[in-house]
Amino acid sequence: MTRRARALLGALVGVVALATAAHAGPRARRQPDGWSAAELRGARGMTIGPIENGYHPDVGYGSPAFGRTLVECRAMGAEWVSVTPFGRVADLHGQGVDLTFEAPFEATRAAVKRAILMAHGRGLKVMLVPHLWVESGEWRAKIDPGTDAGWARWAASYRRFVLTWARVAEEARAELFSAGVELRSWVTTTRAPSFAQILRDVRAAYHGMVTYSANWDDVDDTVILGDLDVIGINAFYPLAEKDGAPFAELLAGGGRVKDKVHRLAETWRRPVLFTEIGYTTRANAAIRPWEWPDAMKGVKVDEQAQAQAYSALLAPLLDEPYFAGFFVWRLYADPDDVSQEAEWGFSPRGKLAELVVRDAFRASWAGDPVHAIGWAAGAEVPGVWP
Repeated sequence: MTRRARALLGALVGVVALATAAHAGPRARRQPDGWSAAELRGARGMTIGPIENGYHPDVGYGSPAFGRTLVECRAMGAEWVSVTPFGRVADLHGQGVDLTFEAPFEATRAAVKRAILMAHGRGLKVMLVPHLWVESGEWRAKIDPGTDAGWARWAASYRRFVLTWARVAEEARAELFSAGVELRSWVTTTRAPSFAQILRDVRAAYHGMVTYSANWDDVDDTVILGDLDVIGINAFYPLAEKDGAPFAELLAGGGRVKDKVHRLAETWRRPVLFTEIGYTTRANAAIRPWEWPDAMKGVKVDEQAQAQAYSALLAPLLDEPYFAGFFVWRLYADPDDVSQEAEWGFSPRGKLAELVVRDAFRASWAGDPVHAIGWAAGAEVPGVWP
């Protein structure tokens, strides 16, 4: 571990020990490799979740409340935010995507565009990530229309959904667009060519950088990564297998994640971006980090475990030159609304994990500009593409 990583790790571990005692940057060219061409610093990002519920009017994207969340993100040291509008899918049969989630679609569209412009006004870059919400409660990764005709209908409906949001990203000049989230049954199978065509259609409508948010356990099987500017991963990697793992074991798990990132980037000659990372505020947070807080009962809040998980994951990664950054999952559009998730949920706001994230945002990263320039120009910089 280098001096940079040791220094960061010391700061992060110190936080845990204490507990126990402008819209800036160029847009990319239209073909893949846009991240390298843009010569960007590693993305220091926060995901801001929407509040579209009719019982909470005027506090969602683009509202004054959202503006206060942007101020908090900047205060934490964030340089990017992720905005995540949703479309509805009835069930896993993939009959089609309804653009309306809770608020009327045109209102949501206007609010998201306004949110992007507000973020730019605060000097923040934006990743727009349209998600699918499956009404049956099942995971979007398992959508399967079943027949060739069913898949054709599904692809056409999804294309309409994602191109609608790609045009919003173009109009508001969002710097990065994720063309899909956790679509395993599509992009890891023989159905993938139809998704690759949608990526080409997205690039015709939107001239910023394009990614796709693979799940951590299927990214190696995802076959459309060569069509992206940066490889996106929803990176809920477990850092240990058994409850009660000591910090050293979690840190070793973070090292294994770093190794996976390095191999993936070398294989596809693309940097790797964690489009989501997060840990709930509970004991053994790093063991099954994907578990949803709403399904948990009788949870003991454990800020230290959450902070240790962030520390163990990030300390090795920030010393990896192929690592393009991460987006923390997540804050909400209204910083004063604590009704969106339980106190053992993912948000690091006001917790020890927030201090860890602040330290990571302010650290010097191996993937910052000198290395990014090396990727783009093919320069002989240690650790970049030969």
